[in-house]
Amino acid sequence: MKLKENSKAPKFSSVDEDGNKVSLADFKGNWLVLYSYPKDNTSGCTIEAIDFTKLMPKFSKLGAKVVGISKDSCASHKDFIRGKKLKVTLLADETMEVQKAFGVWRMKKFMGREFLGTVRSTFLINPEGKIAKIWDDVKAEGHAKEVLATLSEIV
Repeated sequence: MKLKENSKAPKFSSVDEDGNKVSLADFKGNWLVLYSYPKDNTSGCTIEAIDFTKLMPKFSKLGAKVVGISKDSCASHKDFIRGKKLKVTLLADETMEVQKAFGVWRMKKFMGREFLGTVRSTFLINPEGKIAKIWDDVKAEGHAKEVLATLSEIV
């Protein structure tokens, strides 16, 4: 399923790094930056998480929460957050249910090999639960700044 801008964001429910249940409804009334990434503690994913962390005060001023999601476990997320001093919430989607709903769990190519995996993507969801902007198959470096700039223009 290919999601489109201005459509309702898929309802989701997952758990954060501490095992607390988190769902789309928890963000009603706030902007939500939901970014999917392949794996904790890998180079691109670390750059992206650190960049979002550095910009958290600016996202907060604009009324936005930043949440990352991957198929890693709560324990892996906890280590990633602690080790890199991250301020973002990370959701464990070990069944890939949320990533499938958002269309980011799909075929990828790497070094001539095809496999199923998480495509680095970001969804900017407005306070009413509609997708305001989609970034698909993004490069980690500079992406958080781009998301912030877009949010700044919209809010």
